[in-house]
Amino acid sequence: MRVVSGIQPTGNLHLGNYLGAIRNWVRMQDAMEEGQECFFFLADLHAISQPHDPAELKRGTLEMAAALVACGIDPTRSTLFNQAQVPAHAELQWLLNGTARMGWLNRMTQWKDKAGKNREGQSVALFGYPVLQAADVLLYQATHVPVGEDQKQHLELARDIAQKFNNDFASEDAPVFTLPEPTVPPQAARIMSLRNGSAKMSKSDPSEMSRIALVDDADAIMKKVRKAKTDPEPLPSEEAGLEDRPEALNLVTIYAALSDTDAASVLRDFGGEGFGKFKPALGELMIDKLSPISQRLRELLADPEEIDAILARGAAKARESAAPTLTAAYQALGLLRH
Repeated sequence: MRVVSGIQPTGNLHLGNYLGAIRNWVRMQDAMEEGQECFFFLADLHAISQPHDPAELKRGTLEMAAALVACGIDPTRSTLFNQAQVPAHAELQWLLNGTARMGWLNRMTQWKDKAGKNREGQSVALFGYPVLQAADVLLYQATHVPVGEDQKQHLELARDIAQKFNNDFASEDAPVFTLPEPTVPPQAARIMSLRNGSAKMSKSDPSEMSRIALVDDADAIMKKVRKAKTDPEPLPSEEAGLEDRPEALNLVTIYAALSDTDAASVLRDFGGEGFGKFKPALGELMIDKLSPISQRLRELLADPEEIDAILARGAAKARESAAPTLTAAYQALGLLRH
């Protein structure tokens, strides 16, 4: 079993990033048995498919790497790296461009969404983004790729590209690529803004009070939780009572996610109580769960050389793992390479 997954290198990480994605990575790593591997990468090559600030991209890549380690990704157990240090990703994408078809890419829902009505004004990289995603997973002979609903179509494309390449250029008993299987991670909590229960928690919100940053200390966490928007009614005893109460639902959802329970369990404990009692309990739970992460994250961000070293070691392992597949693809296509 070999799991491969990537994440965009955004900075200023918050509670929503942790509960929505990063925690699942840590749990996948911890569930691995001997002989099984996890490859986790920062998708910095994907990031340049749209307008970006180079300094912000570099900073975001380092922050994301630090956050993954602080949250529990162990570089000695998982291979953690950024794409740009493994040229095989871009090389294999080019080789696969000969197999991928324009019609396939035109049907990608994310291409339609991101390009909007201005398709002619988009970069070639944005159009070819799914081919690079295919290269990301095929390069390491991934057997399983965790995908959400929005990425299922891209993994299906990766399988189509791999199948066609194998059919066109390899023998049936010696395929170049493994066809990866999708694995759907456990339902991630959808974490909303502390100021607006109908909007996702986001680093782009101008209000710092809308989100719990992973670098927040205990005082900042408690202050933000106490000031989180709520309504005057006490918590209900059953989930149905949270309908049309988005802020109350959000705080209950966060409590349930951090305590590894569900909303029904939280309401059994706090149903009938006002937010004057629930908010301090939620704040204490957040501090208990996030303080070790925030402390380690601040340590890592203060020592960027350590982050660089972690990514460099991971990239060296990734390049070694990728080399046989890349060589096989070159050979299958009849390309001379020394």
